[in-house]
Amino acid sequence: MLPTFLSQGGPMIWVILLASAVGVVVFVERVLHYHRAHINSVEFLNGVRNVLKRDNVVEAISICDATPGPVARLVKVAILNRDKGRDGVRESLEEAGLVEVPPLEDKLNLLATIAQIAPLMGLLGTVLGFIKIFTVLQTKTTIPTMQDLSGGVWQALICTAAGLAVAIPAYAAYNYLVSRVNAIVLDMEKAATEITNILADTLGRKGS
Repeated sequence: MLPTFLSQGGPMIWVILLASAVGVVVFVERVLHYHRAHINSVEFLNGVRNVLKRDNVVEAISICDATPGPVARLVKVAILNRDKGRDGVRESLEEAGLVEVPPLEDKLNLLATIAQIAPLMGLLGTVLGFIKIFTVLQTKTTIPTMQDLSGGVWQALICTAAGLAVAIPAYAAYNYLVSRVNAIVLDMEKAATEITNILADTLGRKGS
């Protein structure tokens, strides 16, 4: 069945398949990236809090370095800027957050573009298929048979189906990845608030 689709789909079927392959690669890469970036922030912050209670800043930074993901990097920034006070820590966290979010959103626009243009590529293949049909009708001196027209019909139908078959999962994958990004960003915001409070409590006890 697949060889028939490839042979009858015309040139646009190969473009659609290429877009599909790119979409799969982007999706897999992003899923793996988000899997590494998403950690148990509650457990991580509890560990950092216990270490900071013992005033062991070096160990707290080591825990951050050993933990992957933007949450750990934000917590490290907060610890390194702890002497600036609550407002200084918040400002440092905001600046660090602006740096951390763009890498999370990287390549998502490519996946969204594939979801948007795949049906258009299928439509273009469909139009090319109809052009093929009318070319046969124009050049045929006798009454054309269904076999004469089947090539263009096949191309039109296959390209339409392929475009939709790529666009639908690409759009679903894009929305899924956006939800993963939003979840990580929410964790970052919660962690930023939590580490600010932790540092404020720690510094408050040292000052009292």
